Amino acid sequence: MRKPRFELGLGLTVKVRDALIALEDAERRGEKTDLGVVPLINFRLLGQLGEKWGILFEGDALAAPQGPAEDVSLWTDLSKSLRLRAGYRLLEGGADNDEVYTFALVNYAFAGLTLTF
Repeated sequence: MRKPRFELGLGLTVKVRDALIALEDAERRGEKTDLGVVPLINFRLLGQLGEKWGILFEGDALAAPQGPAEDVSLWTDLSKSLRLRAGYRLLEGGADNDEVYTFALVNYAFAGLTLTF
């Protein structure tokens, strides 16, 4: 049986976020806490680029101000049971309401090993 060149996946993710915003000086301290549940759509596209190479695009996102997280990575099979992966993540998040306006955009590279047994 021939192995598929692409895999497509869709699903649901529930992100539970525990937020704290605090300001403090020598005389005062103020803080706002928030615990929220954010429903997200999970997506995944895995492409086989060759016998031992592939590309993966995956993330959790929805048109909401809480922000998405997306990953893109390349992987290679080092052996039948060991895969090396390296990539890039874009993470957004924040709040815009009557009490708080805050947003963050975080970018970082990542690398990892997957051991299958």
